[in-house]
Amino acid sequence: MSGARMSDAAVKAKTGKDWQQWFAILDKAGAMKMNHKEIAEYMYDRRGVPGWWSQMVAVTYEQKHGLRKKHERPDGYSVSVSKTVEVSLNTLYKYWSDEKLRKQWLKDKFTVRKATANKSMRITWSDNTSIEANFYSKGVSKSQVAVQHGQLAGLAQVERTRTRWKTALERLSGLL
Repeated sequence: MSGARMSDAAVKAKTGKDWQQWFAILDKAGAMKMNHKEIAEYMYDRRGVPGWWSQMVAVTYEQKHGLRKKHERPDGYSVSVSKTVEVSLNTLYKYWSDEKLRKQWLKDKFTVRKATANKSMRITWSDNTSIEANFYSKGVSKSQVAVQHGQLAGLAQVERTRTRWKTALERLSGLL
């Protein structure tokens, strides 16, 4: 299917059917009148598709049929940005968790709702949008941060937010 996130071969290998087959099945099941949760549950409960793949097929179906735009989620829009840097996971995480170090590359204020050292941070941004930062080791002295900023108002805010995070992560990378 043109424009799909995954190739027909990939989706068929994991679910037993290609995009065209899934779209025909969902059309017959009345998915155009279902919400996302109902489509995903149908895929999982009635068709036996594993959880992540149920979500993938549901989202792709919604996007193809104009029920959901790119980056759209039930609670607004979302954008992800990641950066790999040549420092240990511990150092990268410290530049996020230590407010004094963080102010060197990020001036914005936020509230950390939950943090797991060297693994993740759940953050409420100053405008009440939500951020999930996940940290990954890529070797002894290489690590990655993946930032997902959600609850955005629309596609224009998605692009502004993507640019803001890319710039901030470049500043961080320059410090490290």
